[in-house]
Amino acid sequence: MIRAGLSLALLLALSGCALQPGVTPKGGEPARQQSHPRYAPPPGGNAYWDPALGVYVIQGASKLYYRERVYYRWNRGWNWASSANGPWQPTDSSGVPAGLGRTIAE
Repeated sequence: MIRAGLSLALLLALSGCALQPGVTPKGGEPARQQSHPRYAPPPGGNAYWDPALGVYVIQGASKLYYRERVYYRWNRGWNWASSANGPWQPTDSSGVPAGLGRTIAE
């Protein structure tokens, strides 16, 4: 029984590796995926999944991101909203997905 539990724990740990940020392909462009197996894409949005950031990047918008029914925006500081049109609420990097908070703040 313990052996089965360890095998399951190992399987779960290894399966999470597939969801981690990928290697940057030739040319230095970040990896892009059409979608993510866990997180649904934004409704009606033209977006792609960026595994390094851990969010969908909304194409055609400047620094607008989406994950789990929440939009995130960088505009000299972080903001979040339940709609791409706001209303926007200020937050800090602790209020955004970890990969996004580490990478975007310029």
